[in-house]
Amino acid sequence: MNTETLFSSKSNEWETPQEFFDRLNLEFNFTLDAAATDENAKCAKYFTLNENGLAQSWQGETVFLNPPYGRAVGEWIAKAHAEAERGATVVCLIPARTDTRYFHDHCFKGEVRFVRGRLKFGNSKNSAPFPSAVVIFRPSNLQRAR
Repeated sequence: MNTETLFSSKSNEWETPQEFFDRLNLEFNFTLDAAATDENAKCAKYFTLNENGLAQSWQGETVFLNPPYGRAVGEWIAKAHAEAERGATVVCLIPARTDTRYFHDHCFKGEVRFVRGRLKFGNSKNSAPFPSAVVIFRPSNLQRAR
């Protein structure tokens, strides 16, 4: 991904830095990448735009989710929250937009870890123009929040 695309709205797919994913994967042992491309999938099992991860079941999976960062982020977070209610563990890498409705309606019902500094997505030389957060939805988190 080139810098021109990275800092524009030409693409809403931000490839997760491999080292960052690897640290999370050591902790969670992911079985599914719910929003990937053939080129950037982090797990052997993954859904692309064609498979539409929003329409698939994630039940029984330990899911890594770096959703497209466009207007649909809220739909992906709502889906992650709902799938955790069905028993999945879902770890989301998202922009730390704490003023959004989806952050208040869903993210705060999980575990929120703010990322120190700014991530460098894909093969960009520059850091992202926004802070990031990791939001973890576990079935036990949601049962306590009710």
